[in-house]
Amino acid sequence: NESQERMGFVISEKEVEKVRAIAERERAPFYVVGETTGQMDFVFEQADGQTPINLKLEDMFGKPPRMVITDNTIEEHYAAPEISEEKLQSYIENVLQVESVACKDWLTNKVDRSVTGKIARQQCAGEIQLPLNDLGVVALDFRGTTGIATSIGHAPLVAMADSEAGSVMAIAEALTNIVWAPLTDGLDSVSLSANWMWPCKNPGEDARLYKAVEACSDFACSLGINIPTGKDSLSMTQKYGDDKVFSPGTVIISAGAEVSDVKKVVSPVLVNDEKSVIYYIDFSFDSHKLGGSVLAQTLNKIGDEVPTVKDAEYFKAAFDSIQELISKNLILAGHDISEGGMITALLEMCFANTKGGLSVNLDYIAENSLVTMLFAENPGVLIQVKDRKAVEKILNDNGVGFARIATPIAERRLEINRKKEAYSFSINDMRDLWFKPSYLLDRKQSGEVCAQSRYNNYKNQPLEFAFNASFKGKFSQFGISPDRKPSGVKAAIIREKGTNGEREMAYALYLAGFDVKDVHMTDLATGRETLEDVNMVVFCGGFSNSDVLGSAKGWAGGFLYNEKAKLALDNFYKRTDTLSLGICNGCQLMVELGVMTPEHDVKPRMLHNDSHKFESGFVGLTIPENNSVMLGSLSGSKLGVWVAHGEGKFYLPKAENEYNIIAKYTHVGYPANPNGSDYATAGICSTDGRHLAMMPHPERAIFPWQCANYPADRKNNDQITPWVEAFVNARVWVEKNS
Repeated sequence: NESQERMGFVISEKEVEKVRAIAERERAPFYVVGETTGQMDFVFEQADGQTPINLKLEDMFGKPPRMVITDNTIEEHYAAPEISEEKLQSYIENVLQVESVACKDWLTNKVDRSVTGKIARQQCAGEIQLPLNDLGVVALDFRGTTGIATSIGHAPLVAMADSEAGSVMAIAEALTNIVWAPLTDGLDSVSLSANWMWPCKNPGEDARLYKAVEACSDFACSLGINIPTGKDSLSMTQKYGDDKVFSPGTVIISAGAEVSDVKKVVSPVLVNDEKSVIYYIDFSFDSHKLGGSVLAQTLNKIGDEVPTVKDAEYFKAAFDSIQELISKNLILAGHDISEGGMITALLEMCFANTKGGLSVNLDYIAENSLVTMLFAENPGVLIQVKDRKAVEKILNDNGVGFARIATPIAERRLEINRKKEAYSFSINDMRDLWFKPSYLLDRKQSGEVCAQSRYNNYKNQPLEFAFNASFKGKFSQFGISPDRKPSGVKAAIIREKGTNGEREMAYALYLAGFDVKDVHMTDLATGRETLEDVNMVVFCGGFSNSDVLGSAKGWAGGFLYNEKAKLALDNFYKRTDTLSLGICNGCQLMVELGVMTPEHDVKPRMLHNDSHKFESGFVGLTIPENNSVMLGSLSGSKLGVWVAHGEGKFYLPKAENEYNIIAKYTHVGYPANPNGSDYATAGICSTDGRHLAMMPHPERAIFPWQCANYPADRKNNDQITPWVEAFVNARVWVEKNS
C-alpha cells in the first residue's frame, strides 16, 4: 500500500505507550505491527500461525543479476519547419495558445499555494497575479532568511529528434529556472532528480533511452552536480485496437537547492523604469535552431537540428554570473528562455503589469532569420538591470557574452526592430490569447459563468495597496521582537484533525507578544484543557475532519455534542476579558456556532464558492471603518492577503448594515471576490468587536516575503506587513482588560 497518509517507523519498545498517547491525542490510527529480531529474516505471521511472507534478508539485499537489454539503433529524421517572416503575427498567436506555453491559471487557482506560511515564491506574480514564476521557494522557518528552491525542466520535442539533446535541454531548463534564487553555494548547491518516461521494449527506444541517460549523466557530471534520485516509468505505450501509440521519450528534471535569502529571489515581472535595459544572455553556446520548438510544433514539424548546450563550462560561467548579479542586487527582473522562445519571454515579462511595454532592438544578435531568433528555445535568460556599467563588468570579467536588446516604454506594446524590419504587438491582446486556453479548460471545472468572469476580469482587478501613514514596517514600532522572553499573555490555538494552518498562526501570535498554547479538540473533549488560563482563542484554517458534513459542521458538532468541550467554550465566551479569532475553516466554525450574531433570528451561513471548487489566490482586501479590536486601527487600509478555501461564501440574509463587516474584497467580481460572498464580505465581527471571523489568511502574510505581491517601494525596507498590527492590537487589548 503506497498511501502517502501512512508511515512506518522503528521505535524503542519503551516509547510505544508515549507514541500511542500522542497518536490518540491527534486521532491518528496507530498500530504496533512487529518487532525487530536478530534472525536476519523478514516474517509476516498471521493469527493462525501461517507465514505467507518468510524471506531471508540476503534474498532482498543481495546482488541481483544485471539486466542485459539488446536493441538496435534506428535512424529517424524529421523535416524542418518552413518559416516566413511575413507570418510572424500568426506564429506568436499560435505559440501563445499551445498548452505548454499558455497560461496555467486553471491549475494554479485550485491548489493551496500559501499553506504553512513559509511559501516565499509560488507560481503567481505581479499586480494581477499571473502564473509566470520560474521556480518555487519555501523558507525553512519564520525567523530566518534561508530556504529551499525547486524547479523543473523537460524537452520532449527536442528529445524526439535527439534523445541526448533532450536530456541536456531538460537539465538546462531546470537550471535556468532555479538560477533566479540566490543559492547558498551557487551551482554547487543544486541536486537533481531525473524521472524517466519512455516507451521501452519498442524497436529503437531502448537504444534511445540508453543514449539519453548517458547524456544526462555526462552533462550533470560536467556541471559538477549530482542526480541522487529519480523514477522510471518505462512502459509508456498504449494500444487502441491494432494501433500502438508511443509517448515521446521524456526526462523530467527536478532541481532543488538551498537558498541563502528568500527575500532576494528575482521576479519575472518587468519593472516600469525607462532608465533600465534588458540584456539577453545565451547559456547554450550554440546557434539558434527551431528544431524541437513550440513554433515547429504549431507547424506540425519537429526538425532535425535541435539546440543543445555546446560548452558546459560556459554554461557554468553564465549561471554563476547571474548568481553574482543577484547577490549584488543588480537584477530588477529576470526570465528564462524556454518554451516559446525569446519573444514569449519578452511578452510574459509584461503580462503581469497593467502598464508599460518594451522596445526591442535585435541588431546586435548575429542571426540571419528574425523568426529563428525569436522562437528558438536555446537555453538562455533575459535580465532587466539599471546599473549597466557594473553588470557589464561582471559579465565581461566572467567571459560571458551578452546583448543589450530592449528598454521599457510607456506604451502597452512590444515593439521589435531589426535593421529595416519593424513589428508591433499589443501586449494586452497577446495576453488574452495566452490566457484563453486556461479559460477553455476552466469551463470544465468552474462552469461557463465563473470561467467567463475570470477571463473577463483577471486583467481588470489589479492588487491595490494603501497603508496607514503611521505604519513604519519595523518591529520596533510595535515593541516586538522575534527573540523575546515569555510575556504571560496567553493565547490558545484550537485545532481539530485536519487543521493545517496552526503553525503560522502560532508564530503570528508569538511575534505579536502572546505566549501560545496548542489545544487539540481531544484535549477539550477529555477535560485535559479548560481554557480558563487563556484570554484569546484562535480556530485555524484547514479541513477539520475532512470537512465532514461541509463547512466545519463536523467540527462544530465536536463542541455542541461533547459536554466537556461545550462547557469549556461556553465558559470562555461568558467572560468579558476574552477575544476569539476564526480563520478559514475556523471562520466557518464560528459562524456555525452562532457566536458572531447571537442576536439575529436568521443566522449567517457559509456556502460553497460560486465556482464550486477550491479557490487559492492572493487577493486585495479593503478594511472599512470598524470597531474590531484587531482591525479597527487598520480602517481605510487596502492590503493583500491569501485565500484558500472551498466553502467561503458568506450568506448574509439581512441588510448589509445589520452586520459588523470588518473586511471586504477590494473588487466585487470574481475572481477577486473568490467565493461570491454577499456584499463582497471577507470577514465579520461581533457587535462588541471582540470576536472576529474571516476567510482570508492574514497569518500567512505577516512578512513581505510571504506576500505574492507587495508595494515595490517598501518590500526591501519593511520587516513586517500591516497585518502584524492586528495581532499586536489583540495582545494590547488583553493586557488592558485582564
